[in-house]
Amino acid sequence: MRRILFPLIALGLLVGLAGCSTAEADSVKVGPDAVVLDVRTPQEFAAGHLDGAELLDFNSGDFAAAIPNLDPGDEYFVYCRSGNRSGQAVAMLEAAGFDNVTDLGALESAASATGISIVN
Repeated sequence: MRRILFPLIALGLLVGLAGCSTAEADSVKVGPDAVVLDVRTPQEFAAGHLDGAELLDFNSGDFAAAIPNLDPGDEYFVYCRSGNRSGQAVAMLEAAGFDNVTDLGALESAASATGISIVN
């Protein structure tokens, strides 16, 4: 029984993880009217960010405070350092009724997926 159970659990995990795709692996087209949000700290932003990105620090509460002022009809692309804060930010936007939101994950992945340069 154990010989069958372990491979089934492993297969289930692999299939489940494969379904968790992000923009990191894909090429993403960011239109000229799209809003690119960097949800890292000001220090992280100053060290390098996507050209044209708007800083809304997730940890300080700036991001949560800004949600009521964001246009739910706009297209948003969100990134951070590792993908953790961007994932939380996207979930908050979606819970607030935003339909066109993409989690770009980490800064380097975001740059790779979008083709947008990292600037200081």
